[in-house]
Amino acid sequence: MCGIVGSAAKRDILPVLIEGLRRLEYRGYDSCGVAALVSGRLERVRSTSRVSDLSTRIGKKHLAAETGIAHTRWATHGAPVTRNAHPIFSHGEIALVHNGIIENHDELRVELKAKGYAFETQTDTEVIAHLVHSLYAGSLLDAVRSAVRQLAGAYAIAVVARGEPHRVVGARAGSPLVVGVGDNENFLASDALALAGTTARIAYLEEGDVAEIGLDGFRVLDAAGRDVKRTVKTVQTAGEAAALGPYRHFMQKEIFEQPRAVADTLEGIEGVSAALFRDPKGNRLRQAKSVLILACGTSYYSGLVAKHWIESLARLPTQVEIASEYRYRESIPNRDALVVVVSQSGETADTLAALKHARSLGQNLTLAICNVASSAMMRETRLKFLTHAGVEIGVASTKAFTTQLVALFLLALTLAKLGKKLSGKEEQKHLRSLRHLPKALAAALALEPQLISWAGRFAKKEHALFLGRGLHYPIALEGALKLKEISYIHAEAYPAGELKHGPLALVTAAMPVVTVAPNDALLEKLKSNMQEVRARGGELYVLADADTRIAASEGVNLVRLPEHYGLLSPILHVVPLQLLAYHTALARGSDVDKPRNLAKSVTVE
Repeated sequence: MCGIVGSAAKRDILPVLIEGLRRLEYRGYDSCGVAALVSGRLERVRSTSRVSDLSTRIGKKHLAAETGIAHTRWATHGAPVTRNAHPIFSHGEIALVHNGIIENHDELRVELKAKGYAFETQTDTEVIAHLVHSLYAGSLLDAVRSAVRQLAGAYAIAVVARGEPHRVVGARAGSPLVVGVGDNENFLASDALALAGTTARIAYLEEGDVAEIGLDGFRVLDAAGRDVKRTVKTVQTAGEAAALGPYRHFMQKEIFEQPRAVADTLEGIEGVSAALFRDPKGNRLRQAKSVLILACGTSYYSGLVAKHWIESLARLPTQVEIASEYRYRESIPNRDALVVVVSQSGETADTLAALKHARSLGQNLTLAICNVASSAMMRETRLKFLTHAGVEIGVASTKAFTTQLVALFLLALTLAKLGKKLSGKEEQKHLRSLRHLPKALAAALALEPQLISWAGRFAKKEHALFLGRGLHYPIALEGALKLKEISYIHAEAYPAGELKHGPLALVTAAMPVVTVAPNDALLEKLKSNMQEVRARGGELYVLADADTRIAASEGVNLVRLPEHYGLLSPILHVVPLQLLAYHTALARGSDVDKPRNLAKSVTVE
């Protein structure tokens, strides 16, 4: 979620730093700042507003510098106020930016106070700055190396010292950091995207690395202090700033990009094959006797849908775990399990930690499904599938979710085929359905005017229930999440059969109940659940297929999807829920693309 950019060059690098922060803005932040070495002193500019405000403040001070670091912060320790904004200084000698969380900051704070250090912020980051200062004896690289050995937790840091122009030192453990290589100038960043347009030559630092950049190159020391080479790769990033075009927000744009995103993800796929997952002969995927899916948030819900697909098609037992919970319980490892990690960014800290934990238990058959080719997750798994959603800027995930579902359906088909559970005729039928998805999604998007009408009523509510059954219960969960995260309406989802086991007590005329009602084997059961709502005076908002024989009536509001889509129905039914959340948030005046307290890429635990 936080962003880091640093540079050592023979030109004014402040425009580069600001542009790098702009490219990372979509991830979410609540303050930002720059520190630069100007005429032998460290200068700092910070803002609790947007990067544009930071740029204006820098312009008013007429600053120019050849060495500097910049940061966007999403608050963990300390309120989002100027004094807690990065960069953090120590005695005017050291400036430091930090992503992550230092777990032993309290102990370090006590030790540093005993040495006479006074703390000006509420951040855990300030202990790192003072620790580096306390160890500094003329070599910033040595001071940072010594300091990080005392840190517990996750961090990516970039540090400059007043006495060492044209030098920036970085270190990483648990949070990503890359080196950008230029001509007589070099860079540090938390994401290669920050350097798009400046350099495409990127070296990815590994866990425990400490790196020093200067004018003539960079040096990397590994966790053991040995000089190591990190390969420089040419990385293609979506460098051009995304344009809104005719849309009011990026979230709306991304909802309407879903037909294209799905088509791009399916581009060139002629058949079901293990080669889709970088397993050309299928030798690795054939080893799988079960599947473990690890993910967070929206990606977790995609895993819940996939559980139904994999178990029904491939007949493999499938477990779906919230990544942040999985690593902190006593699980029973299965070395024959395929461990699937799902993430939009590929940098989600909890999911990466869960992957590492799974491997520590001997579960080494790993697969990443991700939207960013250069991400840590894609580098750290044996098998991988790159979705082609394109850059997703809105914090609330939409097109990344639908492309994850497409990838997971392909995985279910592949496992079924390898296990001889899928005939050639069935394979072709499913492929035809996948190829028709973009057109079916376009038809679902045409329902927007009806969802706008619903949104006008939802905007006046403070609570909502979402119901689904079977494959569509996770879609109800996703619909509730979308509504709560961007409109701030409290929303919860339940399997419809659980309604009478507690949630029915909440149902009144003031509580809208959204029901996902495809024409599947559970439809008649779902209709009974809907009657339970109506009997208590609850108002239903029903997303139904064309042939469900559900009619609009008093207290029953109906939107019909154009067709029933079988196993792929969840991909279509989520679209009206995305539109409902978007237009409800719009009606309530929320900042749709940057909802409060949230960030796009969650890189802290």
